Amino acid sequence: MYRSRLGTDLSNITLDYVSSIDDDSQIALYDIIGSQAHTVMLLENKIITKNDAKKILSSLENLKNEKFDSSSGAEDIHELIESLVIKKSGMASGGKMHTARSRNDQVVLDVRMKIRDDINIICNCLLDTIESLVSVSKNHQKTIIPFYTHLQQAQAGLFSHYLLAQADVLSRDFQRLFDTFERINQSPLGAGPVGGTSITIDRHSTAKMLGFDGVVENSLDATSTRDFVAEYVAMVSILMTNLSRISEDFIIWSTSEFSFIELSDEFTSPSSVMPQKKNPDILELTRGKTAEIIGNLTAILTTVKGLASGYGRDLQQIKSSIWSTSKISISALLIIKSIILTMKVNEKQMKKVTESSNLIALDIAEKLVQEGVPFRVTHKIAGVLVQLAHNSKKPISKLSTIEIKKSVEGTKVDSKVVSKIISNTSVVSSLKDRKSFGSSGYDEQKRMISDRTEKINSWRLEMSERENKIKSSLNELQKIVNDLT
Repeated sequence: MYRSRLGTDLSNITLDYVSSIDDDSQIALYDIIGSQAHTVMLLENKIITKNDAKKILSSLENLKNEKFDSSSGAEDIHELIESLVIKKSGMASGGKMHTARSRNDQVVLDVRMKIRDDINIICNCLLDTIESLVSVSKNHQKTIIPFYTHLQQAQAGLFSHYLLAQADVLSRDFQRLFDTFERINQSPLGAGPVGGTSITIDRHSTAKMLGFDGVVENSLDATSTRDFVAEYVAMVSILMTNLSRISEDFIIWSTSEFSFIELSDEFTSPSSVMPQKKNPDILELTRGKTAEIIGNLTAILTTVKGLASGYGRDLQQIKSSIWSTSKISISALLIIKSIILTMKVNEKQMKKVTESSNLIALDIAEKLVQEGVPFRVTHKIAGVLVQLAHNSKKPISKLSTIEIKKSVEGTKVDSKVVSKIISNTSVVSSLKDRKSFGSSGYDEQKRMISDRTEKINSWRLEMSERENKIKSSLNELQKIVNDLT
C-alpha cells in the first residue's frame, strides 16, 4: 500500500525480511487507539468531515477485537491497520486517516504508550515485591544471621536487616522507573516524518486525549530519537541485576552446606537421574535472563549509536528487545516475590553458624575503645584473641586467663578488663549494642520497617494517581468515539 513510488511489490523473501508484523502484535491496540485520537483531532480541526470520522472510528473500533494475520502481505501493523480501515470504510473516507502523520511518528507513539504501561506494571510489581520483603522482615527481627564480606563471615546481623536491605535496593529501582516515566510520557504524534506538517493540526489535543503529560516539541527529535527506550531498558537492566544478586544469595543459602533457607517445591526442579536433588533452577534462570536483558540494552545502544539524525529502518529492530525486557522483568518480579513469601528460614542453622565464628571480635575491640584505648591497639588485641581461639579450636569466650594475657602483651591494657569484656560479649549482646542509624541492631529494625511501610503506602497512592490520569483520558476518548459511532 505504501509502495506507490516503486514499480513492483516486495518479493516474499524480501517481505519476510523487512516485516515486523509478528513483533508489532504488542502494539496493535496502541496503534488503533492512537489512530482514533488522531482521527478525532482531524475532525475537531475540520480537516475531515464528521461522516469520514464516523466511518474511520467505527472501523478502528471493530479492529480492537480482530486477530491480525501475519501473512497479510503488510510490512507492519501500521500498514495493515490502515489497509483494513480503508477496506471497511472505503478509500474516500478511510484514505484520510493518515492525513498529517507518518509511520515515523506513529510507531514511536505506539512504543511510548507500550513502555509507559509496562513501567506502571513493573512499578506495581516492584511495590508488591518490596512489600513482601518488609512483611517477612517483621517475622525475623530476632533471627540471627552472619553477614559477609568477600564471602567470609564478617559481623553478626539480623535476617530482617538483610531483607530490608534488598527492599531498599528495589526501592531505588522503583524510583528510577517512576522518574523515567515522566520522560516516556510525552507525545510525538503529529511530528510527521521528521519536519512536521503544513496542515493545521493540534498536537496538544491528541496528547491530552491519549493521557500524555505533554509533547516532544521538536519534530526531528520526536521521530528519530530512541534515548527513552535505552533509558527504560537500562533501568530494567539495573533492576534485573539486583534481582540476580538476590537470586545468587538464595541459591547459596539453599545449599546443604549453608542450609539457611529452603525454597518451596514450586520454585525448584528435580534431577533427571539423582532423586535426592532439589535444584534452584528458577533462580538460576533469573541470573540467565538478566544477561539477556543486558544484551537487549547492548543491542539497542549499538543500533542507535551509528544512526544519523532522522529515521532509519534500523530502529525497527529494537522493538523485540523492548518487549522481551518487559516480559522477563515482570515475570522475574512475580517469581521473586512468591519465593520470598514461601521460603522456609532455618533460624537455628543461621544462629549456629553465626555463633560458631568469632564475629564478636569487632565488638570486643569497640568496647575497649570505650575504655579509652586507641582503636588500632584494640584491633591488634582482638586480632590476637581471634588467632589464639583459632589455634586452640575454641571460641574467644572459652579462652583461658593466660591466653587473654598474651593478647595484651606490649600494650598498657589490663587483661582483666579484656576478660570482663569477653565474658559480657555475645552475638546477642552485640546486636543489642548496635545503635548507629541504619545498623543491624535490634532497635533499628522496628523503625526501618515502619519507615518502609509508610513509603510503600505513599508510592502506591502516587501510582494510583498516575494510572487513573491515563485511564481517565482514554475513557474520555472512548466516550467521544462511542458518541461519533
